This record gives sequence, C-alpha cells and structure tokens, in this order.
Amino acid sequence: MTVLKRYVLRLFMSLKYITANVVDRNNGRIVATASTVEHSIKNSLECGRTCNAKAATVVGDVLAMRLKVEGLESGQERGIHIDVNKELEKKDFKNRTKVWAVINSLKNNGVKLILDENNDASHPG
Repeated sequence: MTVLKRYVLRLFMSLKYITANVVDRNNGRIVATASTVEHSIKNSLECGRTCNAKAATVVGDVLAMRLKVEGLESGQERGIHIDVNKELEKKDFKNRTKVWAVINSLKNNGVKLILDENNDASHPG
C-alpha cells in the first residue's frame, strides 16, 4: 500500500544547528537532507554559536538543490508534505522564523510543498 503523503519534510533545530530532511514514508528512508552541521554549509555561514533565519534559508536552498538532483522536487507529482503546525509546536517561539525561512526557501527554489495546516496559522510571507 502506498502512503498518500509519501514525502514529508521534517525539521530539527537547536541553538547551534538546523537540519531539514525529506523522508519517504513508504520505507522510512531519508531521500534528501541538508544541515548546518555539514562543513560546506557551516563554512559559508557566519552563525557563530547560534543559527539564524539566514542559516535556515541556506539549508532550504541546499535541500532544494539536492531534491532536484534526485528528481524529487515535486514529490513525484504529489508534493512534499509538511505539517506546519506540528513543526511550529515542537519548536519554541524563537525558531518560528527559521521554520518559515526553510519553507519559503524551498518554495522559492521550485519545490512543490503541500502545507498541511490544521488551522489558519498565519506566517510572514
């Protein structure tokens, strides 16, 4: 049986790092990932001890590029799902702008995202 929401975006944020994964829910495999832990990303940032919205945008840009390389920027026509409210709830208020920075970066790079919003959570942009 195939899962309707096959590809799902998962975000992990701490004070120091931001990681974004796209997971194939059919097999639990991460199909693309980007993180400020990676040297190529970390060295291009001026985060210091914390990562900001600019770093989140870079993570989104890199993830979008990797999805395109895999041919998955449209999630095989079904899109890549993100439960925005769930991602915002599990992050504290300070990370709200980082969550939206990743989402907007992916959209701006042509990734087909489907925002699963249970209510009308407003966002900047």
